[in-house]
Amino acid sequence: MTWKRVATALVLIPVVVGLVLFTPTWVVAIATAAITVLALWEYFTLGDAIGHRAYRLWTIACSLLFVFVSLQYARPVYIEFVFPGESGSHTSLHPISFSPFREIAISLHSSEGVFFLFVLGLTALTLWTRRPLVEALPAAGISSSALMLVSFPLSFAARLHAIPWNGPKLLLFALVLTWAGDTTAYFVGRSIGKHPLAPHLSPKKTWEGTVASMVGSLIVGCVFSFWLRMPWVHLLAMAAVGNVAGQIGDLLESAYKRSAGVKDSGGLLPGHGGVLDRIDALILCIPVIWYYLVLVNPAVR
Repeated sequence: MTWKRVATALVLIPVVVGLVLFTPTWVVAIATAAITVLALWEYFTLGDAIGHRAYRLWTIACSLLFVFVSLQYARPVYIEFVFPGESGSHTSLHPISFSPFREIAISLHSSEGVFFLFVLGLTALTLWTRRPLVEALPAAGISSSALMLVSFPLSFAARLHAIPWNGPKLLLFALVLTWAGDTTAYFVGRSIGKHPLAPHLSPKKTWEGTVASMVGSLIVGCVFSFWLRMPWVHLLAMAAVGNVAGQIGDLLESAYKRSAGVKDSGGLLPGHGGVLDRIDALILCIPVIWYYLVLVNPAVR
C-alpha cells in the first residue's frame, strides 16, 4: 500500500506543480473543473449508498459555473467592471458604488448568483420531475451539500491562482503545505502514533500524526519565505491555519465515508483511494488561505 501511495504521488506531483506554475489561470480553472466533477461523482456515490440520489447533472452544471465565476476575481476584495459612460479607459481600484446596473453585473458574476440559480433549478426539478416524492428532500439535501461542501470551496483554487501578485506561488504554497502535512502525519502516525485523534471518524489518525502534520506545514512556511516575498510571520500563520483547515477537511470527509459505510470514496488513485480522498484537505485549506489574504491583507511583492 505504501509503495503505491508513493508511486502515485511521484507521478501526480510534478504534473500538478507544472500546471500551477507554468500555465495561465484558465487552464488551472479547467483542471479545477475536471477535478471537481470527479470529486462530485464520488460524493454522489456516497449519497447513493445511503439512498440519497442527487440531481447530478444540475449540480455539476452549477459547480462548473462556480469555477467560471472564480475567474472574475483577479484581485481579492475588489471587483472590476467597465461601464458605458465612465471616464477613462481603465477601471479604478476602489469598490464599486451602488447603481442598479452595477449591482446586476456583480450578481451575475458572483457566487451568490450561482447559488440562487441552483436554488431555482432545484425548485424546478423537485416540482416537475417524475421522481417519487419520498426522494424530494434527500435529493435536494445531497445536491445542496455537494455544491456547498465540495464545489464551492474547490472553486477557490482558480480564484487564488488568478491573484496578480504571485497567485500561482500562493496556490502552490497551499498545495505543498497540505501535501507536507498529510505526508508527515501518515508516516509519523504509522510509526509512533498511539493516541487516537477521532476514533469514531478515523481510527488510524493519531495526535502524534496531527502534531507532525502541523510541524510539516510550518516547515513549508519557512521554506516558502525564501521564495514568496511576504513577511515570514504571515507565511507561518497561513501555514498554521491552512493546516488546521486541512485536517478538519480530512476528518469531515472521513465522516462522509463513515456515514456511507465505505473505506474509500473511490479507487481512481492507487494507494490514495478516490479523488475526494486525495483533495479532502485542500477543500478547506485553499479557501482559508484566500480569506487570510483578503482579511489580513499582508504585504505581498
